[in-house]
Amino acid sequence: MSQQAFAKPAVADIKAELNGLFPTPILTGLLPGAEEVNRELKRIILEKERTSASTQHSNLGGWQSTWNLPEWGGDAFDYMLDSAKRLADRATARRDGKAVKIDWNVTCWANVNRSGQGNEFHTHPGAFWSGSYYVEDGGIGADPSLGGEFEIQDPRGAAPIMYAPELSMGGPAGASMGAAETLSPRAGLLILFPSWLQHGVRPYKGDRERISIAFNLRL
Repeated sequence: MSQQAFAKPAVADIKAELNGLFPTPILTGLLPGAEEVNRELKRIILEKERTSASTQHSNLGGWQSTWNLPEWGGDAFDYMLDSAKRLADRATARRDGKAVKIDWNVTCWANVNRSGQGNEFHTHPGAFWSGSYYVEDGGIGADPSLGGEFEIQDPRGAAPIMYAPELSMGGPAGASMGAAETLSPRAGLLILFPSWLQHGVRPYKGDRERISIAFNLRL
């Protein structure tokens, strides 16, 4: 019986789809009217820092308020939070794909970091979405060398790099497999992410205040 010879296919001949399964949604956007909102929020938060002791959770130095910011944040805070809730509504759906409107239960606090201060890696148990809003970036937006980045760990842990650390999957996010991605703060930037995602803040190296608001959206 003669053996049939098969030509080796060119890569271009192989029809394949790249499917991004198990995606991790990270939403970022600039708050409309942020300059005026931030001016008022900065005044309120720095006054609260002056008159209140810091709590201690994930913060490595710096000042963190109690979780009752909605009680003293005023109209500027309400505007920011309402925008975050609307963004969460747009990013949330039933498993059958239908839209859903949720009366979100909120916990929220303010953070002030100065030179050398940051936050260790942590998650936010008991919430669905978590978020950060930047009132004052401390100059990081203009000079990224000042640090203070929002850092997100690969939710798969170190597993993707355990066998061959020198290799990565192709694509824009391949190089951070088993490692981390960072987002640089910018005044007015709103970030929304799943509450189970490990995240932290790298040390800030500037000489101003890096002011942010963190929040959890729960059912």
